[in-house]
Amino acid sequence: MKFADLGLSPEVLKAVGETGYETPTPIQEKAIPYVLMGRDVLGTAQTGTGKTASFTLPMIDILASGQAKARMPRSLILEPTRELAAQVADNFENYGKYSKLSMALLIGGMSFSDQDAKLDKGVDVLIATPGRLLDHVERGKVLLNGVKTLVIDEADRMMDMGFIPDVERIVSLLPPLRQTLFFSATMSKEMRKLADMFLINPKEVAVSPPTSTAATVTQGVLKVLKTEKRPALRKLLRNEDVRNAFIFCNRKKDVDILLGSLVKHGFNAGALHGDMSQSHRMETLDRFKSGDIKLLVCSDVAARGIDVSAVSHVFNFDVPTHAEDYIHRIGRTGRAGQEGHAYTIATKGEEKYLEAVQKLVGREIPAITVDGMEEIAEEATQIAEREKKLGKDKKGAPRKGRRRDDDTKGRAPRKTAEVDEAPAKREPDTKKDAKPRKTKSAPPRHANDEGDSPVVGLGDNVPAFFKIPFRKTAQK
Repeated sequence: MKFADLGLSPEVLKAVGETGYETPTPIQEKAIPYVLMGRDVLGTAQTGTGKTASFTLPMIDILASGQAKARMPRSLILEPTRELAAQVADNFENYGKYSKLSMALLIGGMSFSDQDAKLDKGVDVLIATPGRLLDHVERGKVLLNGVKTLVIDEADRMMDMGFIPDVERIVSLLPPLRQTLFFSATMSKEMRKLADMFLINPKEVAVSPPTSTAATVTQGVLKVLKTEKRPALRKLLRNEDVRNAFIFCNRKKDVDILLGSLVKHGFNAGALHGDMSQSHRMETLDRFKSGDIKLLVCSDVAARGIDVSAVSHVFNFDVPTHAEDYIHRIGRTGRAGQEGHAYTIATKGEEKYLEAVQKLVGREIPAITVDGMEEIAEEATQIAEREKKLGKDKKGAPRKGRRRDDDTKGRAPRKTAEVDEAPAKREPDTKKDAKPRKTKSAPPRHANDEGDSPVVGLGDNVPAFFKIPFRKTAQK
């Protein structure tokens, strides 16, 4: 089947042809006709299957007729991350260059004033992350009651990142009569329940997740101790002919730690994770694409939607906890028939994740060794000793405002009452203790609380008039 067989307009087909694509992917072949019909679509497809074009191409044709109004977008696409949102915006620019459609991208890290200016002119396509969109909604800069087409992309990632309450709130602001396209990499019971809330009689389309890796990618796993991970990675980087590489970590904080280690040892590296500002992330990505940065240490969430050609290597510093992410990671190399290399560094504690990966790909990933394992072991021992010493130093240091038991050595112990010892009774002073002492209490929260004075905050300067006690009714 060709794109021309899907019912797309000549303008869209011309733009697609200029990108070099001739044959639609399975998800595009299944979804595009139903989107053009105006049907709700429930799609199961992972990133990298051509899913984005499966809704951007028909949306361009649907939006060709009609006119945008100020602050009232005609369509809305929700993405979980800034990078994915920017990728979708690139798709609209590439495929919609022969269509007179306006577009706005609402993501964090970008100027509110620039985004407001675009919204004021009116946009046909609004691409946004949930948080930034709600910021604009609360400021009254965007109205959603004119949205005719809604796309919820990467719904499973939305759930993992805690965005579903925001998505539900956004959907509640949309008109009930609309077309909704809902895409997720997996279709669990929770996902299906969520889809039922948003969709009306949807047409289901699904593409089986990829379970095989490209034959052009050489894979290997290096099994080491936990303390040997960083030295082993550095040895791999020096031994391999690395032109450029993605290095994946499972956690954001490990991205910064590993980046610091690599830079300290003279490697040209940058980082990409969700806590970075948008301008910093875009700058880092541009430097990596241009070759100014050779190694990009990143997390899975930050790397979603990034398309960089001619990547020679992928290193899994951590074995992914979700086996499908392994396919996604190593798919960054060996693209378009080029040769690629993907190496995973695994510890004993990650064996269950490695087994899940091998079960998914249907074969055992060959074990590899590197020259200089003795050096790696020696360096790992030094690292362990330094961390142990650092841990002791931190443990021995007194915390501010508190004294540790070992800080009392060499000086007289403080006189403190034991927990199980009753406090000593003080002999009464006839002058001071003849009457029970009055304790000061916090001022009342309400003036009409029982037994409280209606004047609060005057302290000792209360006029005598206000010191007249309340009349109390006599108790029978």
